[in-house]
Amino acid sequence: MSYTTRVMLRLILITVSFSMLSLCLLACSNTPPKNIANSCEIFRDRDDWYDDAKDSFERWGVPIHVQLAIIHQESRFKHDAETEMEYFLWIIPIGRKSTAYGYAQVKDETWDWYRDKTRNWGADRDDFADAVDFVGWYGNMTYETLKVSKWDAKNQYLAYHEGHGGFKRKSYEQKPWLKKVAYKVEANAKNYRAQLAGCKDELEAGWWLW
Repeated sequence: MSYTTRVMLRLILITVSFSMLSLCLLACSNTPPKNIANSCEIFRDRDDWYDDAKDSFERWGVPIHVQLAIIHQESRFKHDAETEMEYFLWIIPIGRKSTAYGYAQVKDETWDWYRDKTRNWGADRDDFADAVDFVGWYGNMTYETLKVSKWDAKNQYLAYHEGHGGFKRKSYEQKPWLKKVAYKVEANAKNYRAQLAGCKDELEAGWWLW
């Protein structure tokens, strides 16, 4: 085998190895954290997410544990989550139930509204930093529009799910299942908050990166 051939083979192997590594890293970064029930473990698993959530909190005032509880309920931290497919005669697919997509399960028109109001034109629903910023922004809008406390996970979620108009009309009163979900979001938020109290200093210092 000539020297030139050996060099070319090495270059091909390096290129293939780099491509496989890139694909692996992409797949890992898009996989939900292993323990989504524990806020400390979520942030240890995704070391840049804490800064993203903190930035949203500092910008909009919606606490991190409320952000996490809403995203947990909406997508279980799956970056490309979508609503279920609907079928005609239970066989023929006719499209998704809605255009809701991404970590925060935001519909097309609502996402466009967010990007227009914040001038965050490049925001993507499958980007965690953009998703938590949206949750914070929407929570702040809920507070300004409906005077729902940014720390009130239950009612923030009801307004998030039903929209501000629906919340004003108390549309959730006709949906017992949704009220149960809202209480679940509230319970998850309380758990996340208690967990964060025990690891906040570590997260702030980023000790697991050392």
